[in-house]
Amino acid sequence: MILDEIVASKRGEVTRLLERRRLGELRAEAEAAPGARDFAAALRSRDGSVRLIAEIKRKSPSKGAFRAGLDAAQLARTYAQHGAACISVLTDGPFFQGSLDDLRTARAAVELPLLRKEFIIDAAQIYEARAAGADAILLIAAILDDSSLAAFHRLAGQLGMGALVEVHDEAELCRVLPLQPALIGINNRDLQTFHTDLATTERLRPLIPAGCLVVGESGIHTREDVARLRRAGVQAILVGESLIMAADTAAQIRELIGLDA
Repeated sequence: MILDEIVASKRGEVTRLLERRRLGELRAEAEAAPGARDFAAALRSRDGSVRLIAEIKRKSPSKGAFRAGLDAAQLARTYAQHGAACISVLTDGPFFQGSLDDLRTARAAVELPLLRKEFIIDAAQIYEARAAGADAILLIAAILDDSSLAAFHRLAGQLGMGALVEVHDEAELCRVLPLQPALIGINNRDLQTFHTDLATTERLRPLIPAGCLVVGESGIHTREDVARLRRAGVQAILVGESLIMAADTAAQIRELIGLDA
């Protein structure tokens, strides 16, 4: 399964990182970084509109490269100028052609809160994210046990970062709710098969407490998709592919988060 391959690759990546750098050094760099922006606050809407987390994503394991010569700085500025509330930067290299350099580049280009979208399995990656300018991290329930989920969620808070805790089914959601996360992402894509279905959000959203901000992830391509998720009770969406593949990214943002969406 692709997710198992990604996690195995990530274990090797973390091992090599900790051979080069001591954990204490990474922690010191994270703690010395400028204060994090409030990721969750940026996603709260006063008028009931759906807020957009626009993603910088170079490639998908299932679909290949999205845009030749993608310029992370230019794309980040386009997102910021045309209505994105936050930006997600996919930093995995082997499967998505991303890197921490994309995150650093986006941080230098815009003031919006940034999410490091990564397959996080070790605290070292969280320290790396904060040092590189990330304001929030992604924690994927499917690849973390309960102990790691709790520890990483706590560490993000200690560093002043947000944590988008991602689930795909009822069992994962039951494991996550005791953390009382401020942000839960419902991934409509099954990371084992890469099959996508917006009904996943419709099924899980009623099980999440009202005080938690919910982000719909994956499979969002049209204004109708956004309207469907809004009716389900989602406050924000995370979109990458349909923005990057669009002939006019700014127009696609307007299409997705128009006031009448």
